[in-house]
Amino acid sequence: MNAIAPPQAAPAPMNLFERWLTLWVALAIVAGVALGQLAPAPFQALGAMEVARVNLPVGVLIWVMVIPMLMKIDFGALGQVRRHWRGIGVTLLVNWAVKPFSMALLGAVFIHGLFARWLPADQLDSYVAGLILLAAAPCTAMVFVWSRLTDGDPYFTLSQVALNDLIMVFAFAPLVGLLLGLSSIAVPWATLLTSVGLYIVVPVLLAQAARKTLLARGPAAFDAAMARLGPASMAALLLTLVLLFAFQGEAILAQPLVIALLAVPILIQVFFNSGLAYLLNRLAGEKHSVACPSALIGASNFFELAVAAAISLFGFRSGAALATVVGVLIEVPVMLLVVRLVNRSRGWYETRC
Repeated sequence: MNAIAPPQAAPAPMNLFERWLTLWVALAIVAGVALGQLAPAPFQALGAMEVARVNLPVGVLIWVMVIPMLMKIDFGALGQVRRHWRGIGVTLLVNWAVKPFSMALLGAVFIHGLFARWLPADQLDSYVAGLILLAAAPCTAMVFVWSRLTDGDPYFTLSQVALNDLIMVFAFAPLVGLLLGLSSIAVPWATLLTSVGLYIVVPVLLAQAARKTLLARGPAAFDAAMARLGPASMAALLLTLVLLFAFQGEAILAQPLVIALLAVPILIQVFFNSGLAYLLNRLAGEKHSVACPSALIGASNFFELAVAAAISLFGFRSGAALATVVGVLIEVPVMLLVVRLVNRSRGWYETRC
């Protein structure tokens, strides 16, 4: 494995499909709801294909979705952590000590409080659980895109993503279990640990083995493989959403306001955590090219993992699964807005306190 990828190896800005991801997600939602109403039997059959509470079709789709993204991670970049210890410190603080807890708080305030009268009473805990799962999984692949769009330091971006992924292997389950417990939500530990193994540990091992094999054949072979796998990853995401919304259709048609209400705490979380990371980096004296990816990884989520864990823990029809998908729906337009804000504020940022 290469020690670290050179700056020019960082991914290019978003392609057309990535830039319009929100549109494709919206179309997948419409298709899923329509198909679930018109032909429910095939989806019921797919939903029943489970082993130890793990849905097999979704498990396959999640692997197709996640493994290409994890192949972009170079754990050799961990050696660069000391170069930007202040920015790394801010990232870790926001990702692991602020973001999940602030989301749990926002869930309590909005889902159990302000919005409770407009939401199904039997799904309130499940909605909060989905928000927690979303916040406990820091962004992996897409942060490379956001970093490139802000002229972020590629070495810092590589090192912070590699470190976050390593921490996630060990911290995701305990952190989710703690926050669900604090929110008085039953924690199915066996299923949670199984989800970590299936959707973090095994994909990381497979992705790194594939990365090492491809890089041994040269950078051109690696780039060609990633170009082929990228569309498959996005297609798997959209198919997962079609399945999910085929089961969620009745609930959404009965209460279409639910998606808008769930988006509120997610939006607040994005702007609060990105703003906090950006400000802390400025106070710490980090350069703008480090503050940008630090703020962006503090705001965005590894939504593929969150969706998979929500389905495994609570099922297709759960409020948790729906809450994580709302994160997918708003991810691209909101993060593009954050990108624009940090780019336009560069002059202010570089005027030291």
